[in-house]
Amino acid sequence: MIAVIQRASSAQLHIEEKLHASIGNGFVILLGIHVDDTPADVTYIAGKIHGLRIFSDAEGKMNLALAQVNGEILLVSQFTLHADTRKGNRPSYLAAARPEQAIPLYEQMIHQLSEMMGGPIQTGVFGADMQVSLCNDGPVTIIIDSKNPAI
Repeated sequence: MIAVIQRASSAQLHIEEKLHASIGNGFVILLGIHVDDTPADVTYIAGKIHGLRIFSDAEGKMNLALAQVNGEILLVSQFTLHADTRKGNRPSYLAAARPEQAIPLYEQMIHQLSEMMGGPIQTGVFGADMQVSLCNDGPVTIIIDSKNPAI
């Protein structure tokens, strides 16, 4: 499982030209679910997201977690994070989990992050054509890969 976390001062998600979700200060999280992912990957990624200290403290040092700044989450499923570009110019997405496997894991992530944050989070719609706009604050972008924790 791959999560691309962008620290944002604001973000909006539109579906069919209609505003579906928006946040102020917080994280925009693009989540790619791999064919080998399990509920343990969800737990690992959710824990890392919740504990991630990338907001500035009074001294300007990135030392505060999302909950400490009353931040919000916009979670978006994105199968293209598992694109294989090694051969040719057309990416292969065979490593991305099919909907029957990915949807329950995506829903588990929504549930775990909501519980950790003490309330609902904003989400996209699995499989929908979405337009996401954000103001990446910093810019700060962090990648977490449950299969390669060194990244």
